[in-house]
Amino acid sequence: MIATRSKTIKFLKSSTSPAWVERALANLDTVLLDHSHCERKAAGVALNLMFRYPSSKELIEALTDIAQEELSHFKQVNQWLEKRGVPLRALTPSPYGAGLRSQVRRDEPQRLLDMLLVAALIEARSHERLGLLATHCPETELAQFYRSLMASEARHYGAYWVLATTYFEVDEVNQRLDELAVIESELLAVLHPEPRVHS
Repeated sequence: MIATRSKTIKFLKSSTSPAWVERALANLDTVLLDHSHCERKAAGVALNLMFRYPSSKELIEALTDIAQEELSHFKQVNQWLEKRGVPLRALTPSPYGAGLRSQVRRDEPQRLLDMLLVAALIEARSHERLGLLATHCPETELAQFYRSLMASEARHYGAYWVLATTYFEVDEVNQRLDELAVIESELLAVLHPEPRVHS
């Protein structure tokens, strides 16, 4: 049985189960393919926020950097897929992303707050899981690749939290983050039948 670290990543309410790690390691090509989709979607989230809030200077500056970095990671993951002979293809997503997005309130300014915090939680979970793959992956080069991405994922979830506190009071941000983090944890309580980065 794989032992995962006991310390929970900041913002998250629960740690990833050893069962997820075992399933991911047994299906590395599928996890890499899903990782490609995750990086593309993460770039899209940053770009969509920039289009939705074009007059928010701090948001534009922070998310320009994030979008560029996510696209760079997307390219790197795709290079790994090509190296392993894994063709790009669609995957059925787990309920995770849709479940979190369903919690985003429709009216402003609450919509902006929720979108920033959902992005922060997804990035925090990505940071945790890439760290687990870096620690337990038996393929040295691939493990090193996962490790190389961890710092940027940590920067990203921190950047989304900082943006939230730029536009909203810290107490309001932390209260809503706590609510969404509980839901995030519940969404991962039952493993999706197919391995995904967020499943």
